[in-house]
Amino acid sequence: MAKSKSETPTINFKDPEYYFNRELSWLEFNQRVLNEAVDPRTPLLERLKFMAIFSSNLDEFFMVRVAGLKQQVEANVNKLTADGRDPSQQLTDISERLRPMILKQDQHFEEVLRGLLAEEGIHLLNYADLNVEQRTYLQNYYEDHVFPVLTPLAVDPGHPFPYISNLSLNLAVVVRQPETDDELFARIKVPKVLPRFVQLPRELGVHNKKGKPAIWTGIPLEQIISHHLEALFPGMTIQECYPFRITRNADIAVEEDEADDLLLAIQKELRKRRMGGSVVRMEIHHSAPDHVREMLSREMKLEEQNVHQITGLLGLGDLMSFMELPLPELKDKKWTAIVPPPFQRYRDTEETEGALSVEEKSESFFGEIRKSDLYVHHPYHSFSATIQEFIELAAADPKVLAIKMTLYRTSGDSPIINALINAAENGKQVAVLVELKARFDEENNIVWARKLEKSGVHVVYGIVGLKTHTKTALVVRQEEDKIHRYVHIGTGNYNPKTAKLYTDLGLFSCREALGADLTDLFNFLTGHSRQRSYRKLLVAPVSLRDRMLVLIQRERDRAKKGEKAYIIAKMNALVDPKIIQTLYEASQAGVEIDLIIRGICCLRPGVEGVSENIRVISIIGRFLEHSRIFYFYNNGEEELYIGSADWMQRNLDRRIEAVVPIDDPNIFQDLKNILEIMLSDNRQAWELQPDGHYLQRQPGENEEVRSTHEILMQMALQSSTVT
Repeated sequence: MAKSKSETPTINFKDPEYYFNRELSWLEFNQRVLNEAVDPRTPLLERLKFMAIFSSNLDEFFMVRVAGLKQQVEANVNKLTADGRDPSQQLTDISERLRPMILKQDQHFEEVLRGLLAEEGIHLLNYADLNVEQRTYLQNYYEDHVFPVLTPLAVDPGHPFPYISNLSLNLAVVVRQPETDDELFARIKVPKVLPRFVQLPRELGVHNKKGKPAIWTGIPLEQIISHHLEALFPGMTIQECYPFRITRNADIAVEEDEADDLLLAIQKELRKRRMGGSVVRMEIHHSAPDHVREMLSREMKLEEQNVHQITGLLGLGDLMSFMELPLPELKDKKWTAIVPPPFQRYRDTEETEGALSVEEKSESFFGEIRKSDLYVHHPYHSFSATIQEFIELAAADPKVLAIKMTLYRTSGDSPIINALINAAENGKQVAVLVELKARFDEENNIVWARKLEKSGVHVVYGIVGLKTHTKTALVVRQEEDKIHRYVHIGTGNYNPKTAKLYTDLGLFSCREALGADLTDLFNFLTGHSRQRSYRKLLVAPVSLRDRMLVLIQRERDRAKKGEKAYIIAKMNALVDPKIIQTLYEASQAGVEIDLIIRGICCLRPGVEGVSENIRVISIIGRFLEHSRIFYFYNNGEEELYIGSADWMQRNLDRRIEAVVPIDDPNIFQDLKNILEIMLSDNRQAWELQPDGHYLQRQPGENEEVRSTHEILMQMALQSSTVT
């Protein structure tokens, strides 16, 4: 532990040298995602998955972050970020950092993964690789399935440049008119209604060099189209054909103060998104000549830095479809979430199937929460047997009077939604806050909001100027002695699909203070309450920021007195300059600080005299780290919190967030153990360096491999045997 410092040098913490750029830090995160696709320790099909995630992440990055920077440049907004860059500089630096990453992805897929796939009997061919029988089959496939849905769009004085939709894959075709020798241009959209990778019949599959029969053989759809263009342009000479793909601004801006009906306003903006905003990126095959690339760039008003030349396939996000192949040996070992012991005790078994009534199950379930606080850790713990069961039992239980929930993102076929509808139909008071502004889930949320309203659920769309990001549920139950309030406060969305992929924590409790706090919070969300204080909860934008600063400063003050001081904070992103400055001050005073930041981190660790006591790691693996945990040593009176908020300005100042202290000593120790497992990881952990790059930890010689996700899965399995 570092020595305490009663006096610290005066440092200007606004100096840009102490901050990493948010956008470049995000690119570093996506670089770590790409590394999972490159790492030979990752199962082969999982490597394709990470290739796809890398590409999909970039799509959203351009649609939102790059689009926003371009808008600032066009509006002559020159505000500097904490790291001293203006929007134009950020765009230039993004382009420079991104190009080698895209080249790495492109080359690795073409030069490594294609060959490894072929060794396993998965042959993604190019058209030039096909034999006569395969070409004949694809000729028929093209005529029967592809040609009828294609629409070539000419570009000439009578045909203006066509609108090109967001994230669409297209072919730029140059044809020559034999009579006049004139060159003409046309665009063909590769239809999304057909599979991107067209599978050949098994009998036309190829064998690898070892004679292994093909499991899957196919070819990209755009290559089928490009080799049958004569049917689309009869009488013309096909000169050139090049695939390209564009990305448009897809962010939504709603003036809530001027919107009489927020739901209608969001629907209007969604229609605009479907049409798409300005083009912010074009990916084009590197073989396209300058005149084709320049013409497309000119028509879509793109600068060279937003044009990316690709040597292989475009749109590698479509590689995710290969995860559907029934080849478990090429994937991560299947994980089935366990039911935590406290939730096992009342469940039906094969011997007692149907023996327990809803009332008996409900009494047992809520009785467990009355005994003591319980926690769940997804995806290690079952979502359906815990959170989903909590809502479903509440919906059916005659003793339950009311259910209140916040919904930020949920799945299209959510059992949570159906349970809330059942509760309303059973005569219970049901109130749900649906966040319509959850990016890229707005349309889904509108559909379910209307369905909930039709069933009699009270639906609220949030507070003007604030997103409701908190993950909270409140069940009010009439019991013999009194009314009890049961709460769930979590770090993740009420979404059964992402609960299998994201790591999230949730606390169940029947503590009076928490029930009263959530009652006050829901009154704030649904009514005209101006609640400014809470008993236990830390709520943004009311008290969370100030309390987090106080907790950090308390450790700082302890360190100045020569006492042990320690902070561990786990979150998705650390951006807020005030929080970062306060962490720097704590480090200067001698506080040891471990940060577990999955994605963006604008804090620069390891700077002498400023942050040499701060260490930052990122955990990347089969699950997406999404939970937020905050630990403070507090001179041995340790405190630990979980909740929905990252340390970002938007979470602390522009969102409704809830963070809850963990008072149960057993849960406290379990969560602290989770942090310690992550800090000792030598397989999935990456260490942030003072220059902004990350180095992946590697096990030393004869050192046991410590993989966070593997360890936690094993611990969950071991706990499931406890009765």
